[in-house]
Amino acid sequence: QVQLVESGGGLVQPGGSLSLSCAASGSIGSIYAMGWYLQAPGKQRELAARITNRGSTNYADSVKGRFTISRDNTKNTVYLQMNSLKPEDTAVYYCNGAIAAPGRVPYEYWGQGTQVTVSS
Repeated sequence: QVQLVESGGGLVQPGGSLSLSCAASGSIGSIYAMGWYLQAPGKQRELAARITNRGSTNYADSVKGRFTISRDNTKNTVYLQMNSLKPEDTAVYYCNGAIAAPGRVPYEYWGQGTQVTVSS
């Protein structure tokens, strides 16, 4: 059993910063790509940023230059640093990871989501 637990969401004013973290725990053999997705009210969940196990990253155009994804493989943790936040960044942010138990094929796991609200 694998769990992804996010932390770090909250309320911030426009132009402010927030940092999210997501720690994987449980029966973990290998962690492949990890990412952060966002789901704004009334909209579909979409990719914000993704990082491979080798550190290659890609970002949605809407967050490029403002958000930075990183990971600490020794802690099984992925981070999302969000700067210059805008009201349209308001969403529930979900952590996602492709994780394999020892000797098994990888499965996709999701965290429970953390609310980020950008408002004055």
